[in-house]
Amino acid sequence: MNPGDAIEKHFTRLKTEQKRALTKLGIRTIRDLLYHFPARYENAGPTGTIAGVTTGAEVTLYGTVRKPDIRKTWKSRRPVAEAWLEDASGKIKMMWFSQPYIAKTLRDGMVVKVNGRVGGTGTKIYLANPEIDKSPVAPEAVHDTLFISGTEIPRKMYPIYSESRGVSSLWFLHAIQKVFETKAHEEIPDPIPTEILARYNLPSLSSALIFIHAPRRPQDAAAAHKRFAFEEVFALQVVMQQRRRTFLAQSALSVAVNRGALADFIGSFPFPATRAQIRAIDAIVTDFEKTHPMLRLLEGDVGSGKTAVAAATAYLVATSLPKGRIAGTLQVAYLCPTEILAKQHFSTFVSYFKNHPIPIGLITGSECRKFPSKVRYEESAKLPKTAFRKMVANGEIPIVIGTHALIEKSLSFKYFAYAIIDEQHRFGTAHRQKLATKGASAPHLLSMTATPIPRTLALTIYGDLDLTLLDEMPAGRKPVITEVLGPERRGRAYERVRAELAEGRQAYVICPRIDEPDPTKELALQAKSVKAEAARLGKDVFPDATIAILHSKMRPTEKEETMQEFEKGEIDILVATSVVEVGVNVPDATVILIEGAERFGLAQLHQLRGRVIRSTHQAYCFALPESFGQVTKDRLKAFINAKNGFELAEYDLALRGAGELTGGKQWGVSDIAMEALKNIKLVEAARAEAAHLAAQDPELKNHIALAARAHIADREMHLE
Repeated sequence: MNPGDAIEKHFTRLKTEQKRALTKLGIRTIRDLLYHFPARYENAGPTGTIAGVTTGAEVTLYGTVRKPDIRKTWKSRRPVAEAWLEDASGKIKMMWFSQPYIAKTLRDGMVVKVNGRVGGTGTKIYLANPEIDKSPVAPEAVHDTLFISGTEIPRKMYPIYSESRGVSSLWFLHAIQKVFETKAHEEIPDPIPTEILARYNLPSLSSALIFIHAPRRPQDAAAAHKRFAFEEVFALQVVMQQRRRTFLAQSALSVAVNRGALADFIGSFPFPATRAQIRAIDAIVTDFEKTHPMLRLLEGDVGSGKTAVAAATAYLVATSLPKGRIAGTLQVAYLCPTEILAKQHFSTFVSYFKNHPIPIGLITGSECRKFPSKVRYEESAKLPKTAFRKMVANGEIPIVIGTHALIEKSLSFKYFAYAIIDEQHRFGTAHRQKLATKGASAPHLLSMTATPIPRTLALTIYGDLDLTLLDEMPAGRKPVITEVLGPERRGRAYERVRAELAEGRQAYVICPRIDEPDPTKELALQAKSVKAEAARLGKDVFPDATIAILHSKMRPTEKEETMQEFEKGEIDILVATSVVEVGVNVPDATVILIEGAERFGLAQLHQLRGRVIRSTHQAYCFALPESFGQVTKDRLKAFINAKNGFELAEYDLALRGAGELTGGKQWGVSDIAMEALKNIKLVEAARAEAAHLAAQDPELKNHIALAARAHIADREMHLE
């Protein structure tokens, strides 16, 4: 059995739904199958019986489902799915709170394996929200292992794999057993050099595969997880080092640095620049003076002034003549993730540049604009796309701000020298590379993000970039007063909104969903919706206020009109989804209510709170969760107490893992590697080893297996 062979070659009896499921999970070869690691392990000791369970115990039971049904709790009218589990020793009730759809997936007489915690007391015990395996191994076969004969010490850990419709955890267990029996795992070349394995006491690849799929002890699984985490981070770092070396080997257009003119431009800002902003600008300008292109990540908390740094450095580039010419200037491209944000940055740049005769362009999917207008200098004019593209191609517009339309092939630059990417995490690596290849030479590249990123994640995902932090807020900004309120205290938030509206201020109300769910299809989702909540607030709570809605399904023109009305103060309360999470800037909005706060990640909550840190007025944030479990309490307590987004990000990483911060899928990083990001020593070691190896063997000619592994890591990072 060759690890590189397609999986169908060795599993010829695969059904259509199994093939579809494996493809969905990214499993195409035997190697892919071996790298589909268990999501967790269960105790594979003696199977429990229902008669023997005790309150508080975590149990695994086998039995038959009886009488699945849906009911509502007496007081809160909360939907509950119920069923009985029956075995030879007795029966026990199973309950799934706020998950009524589960009852529809069960049928009377179904044989299942159930894993969950026992709640209740005395004779009224039950299984609370248990997990169900509908393709269980028979109870008498629970102790079967992959490699152990009856005379050997039995293994105590039973692997549980993530599933997809068509392939169960049990299917994976038997499939991997078949692969191991052929010893195909021993034929996969180890991508980590033996000297590095020895240096960090890591198991070889063949041993680690056995340890992770069939651990006899927790120490086996831990050693395997450490090894595979190191492997993935190491491969990513090798990719980053190669990418950085390739990029820095190119030459950039020379930027003529006039520090006196730059100081005058910064002095024209409507606010004094912070020391952190000056440090960031100086670091970027220093990079401009080098012969190779800049690669820098600017990470700043919400409201720390990243746009001002971008404007100041863009001014320097846009006033710099191309080498050997007496006319024309270098050009800047500013890529934004949404049309709302692109138009807002265009407006902000216009305000910064109104006393400086530098044309600024805007390109989105719906329109193109140019400042200044030929008719009125202080205004921008709408242009046909063909005319706009021609002006950019001729070098007549030095600064171009836009959405994905900016990286289309139809838009070309004459003297492209500086690329700025806002909210870097919203774009894939492919987008960054498309923008970087817009000109004849490599542009200086500045990536920016207001999403708090723990240091380990920044070192891993942005390993090819130099890091600059904006860790200081503009003078006069007051910390947002943040409170978490249960349903009985909701009136307190409404009182504050009324007080702010009376002062001429505005408010946001954020809801997790756009429409009310279809009660026949989505009973489990009880989250408030934008449309229904806006109607309720207008009718019952704020009848005298002007209320509008904003969400992703609205047409671009509708969204723009709504935002313009909100910015002008014509709307008192904007009820929206998290579409306002990034960059939206309305200084008079001083209070935000976040419905279903437990449904948002901490980084996202912090971004939403940042919508009201846009002036020197005191701002307020009210988190209104629907449920108050211990995890919700802990997370929202951290949300209240964290001094800044960076502290919040580190907390979230420790509490929930990096997937909560950013989503491992989005980064192209596995769950194991994301969890490893809690270990700064591991990440730094992988980074150092990758840098050392890349310096000695840049093209990995002597490390063929590592080159193949790095290619996989690079491919996965490119997946959108």
